[in-house]
Amino acid sequence: MDAWKIEYYESSSGNKPVEEFINSLEEKVQVKIFRTLELLEEFGTRMGLPHVKKLTSTPLWELRMLGSNNIRIFYVAQKQKQFLLLHAFKKKTQKTDKKEIKIALERLRECGSRKK
Repeated sequence: MDAWKIEYYESSSGNKPVEEFINSLEEKVQVKIFRTLELLEEFGTRMGLPHVKKLTSTPLWELRMLGSNNIRIFYVAQKQKQFLLLHAFKKKTQKTDKKEIKIALERLRECGSRKK
């Protein structure tokens, strides 16, 4: 079975905020994130809770790293078995801040407009 491919969102100025966020974390947390990303590559859209959750009324999916850090990465599935990681953050409250969702949706829109 073909594995999925993971792409990091890249801004028009060449920054990769998700990659930069992951690199800013301590090594133990990075390892946990990379293991979860490997599961996403292997299982793709068949991966479910507790690792993956669909965000209601958006095209976004949430990759969830549970535990003391509660890291979230918003992503979308694209053609040719590809995931685009749009935004990553530490979730501090029970409910996801709308600001975090807005950032991911703006980045997705930006990618769409650049491809046209």
